[in-house]
Amino acid sequence: MKKQIDIFESPGFLLMHAACLLAIWSGVSPVALFVCVALYIVRMFGITAGYHRYFSHRTYKTSRLFQFALACLGASAAQQGPLWWASHHRHHHKFSDTEHDVHSPVTQGFWWSHIGWVLSPGFHETNYKMVPDLLKYPELRFINRFYLLPPFILALLVWALGATLEHYFSGLGTSGFQMLVWGFFISTVLLYHGTFTVNSLAHVIGRRRFDTGDDSRNSALVALITLGEGWHNNHHYYPASERQGFYWWEFDISHYVLRLLSWLGIVWDLKSPPKRVYEVPSSDLTEIIDDKELRLSQ
Repeated sequence: MKKQIDIFESPGFLLMHAACLLAIWSGVSPVALFVCVALYIVRMFGITAGYHRYFSHRTYKTSRLFQFALACLGASAAQQGPLWWASHHRHHHKFSDTEHDVHSPVTQGFWWSHIGWVLSPGFHETNYKMVPDLLKYPELRFINRFYLLPPFILALLVWALGATLEHYFSGLGTSGFQMLVWGFFISTVLLYHGTFTVNSLAHVIGRRRFDTGDDSRNSALVALITLGEGWHNNHHYYPASERQGFYWWEFDISHYVLRLLSWLGIVWDLKSPPKRVYEVPSSDLTEIIDDKELRLSQ
């Protein structure tokens, strides 16, 4: 794989980071911080439960309307469209931690896996051959093509919220400008790097319960940042499971929300880990297993 970074191919990504500096002039308020955190959590759910568990792995079923809502919510995180995201993630699973893996920290290094590949023009296009099951939906193809539309609309709504609060509740100390900076720019950048920790850290730090043929690991820290995506070794062992925290102590917030939505009839047929997952010897649950050197020596 040829590593090539062209910062001018991703001007929006860089400008989003630069826009965070506007906080120097916008100031901050409790309400702006609240919106920043709330939009991080809601849109992280759009990435984890939508882009990842639904579009990439089809681990549960839902209506066409809610499918479109998940696509819009995921796209509002400014991480391109659902077909692009799913196609790259399916490629990652097919070639995990090999030289063909787009963002493996094991073979490509930490910085490339975290952010370098995002700035590489070679990975900006959607590989439609990886997502034939999603191509039949014209609304998904639309969102994938015009993926900047949801974040643009969100930015306008956030600004309008701040302006409205400034006009009617001036005591809150916020404004349209401040809300745009904290509720959109800063929240989105935090969301970028929160999501990217799965690529750069979840194959480096944590415990290995299963021998998956790659270096995927379970990390409570990454799970906290990503609403449950940190149980990555579990996920690579059985990607078809909607639930990634296989045990009750492995907190998985995205799973809890999806379970609630299933009770409401919004989603259904949530796939669970098979019985064989729980037949792993108990010694494998407590030891940090790094079999990389063993595999290389064979």
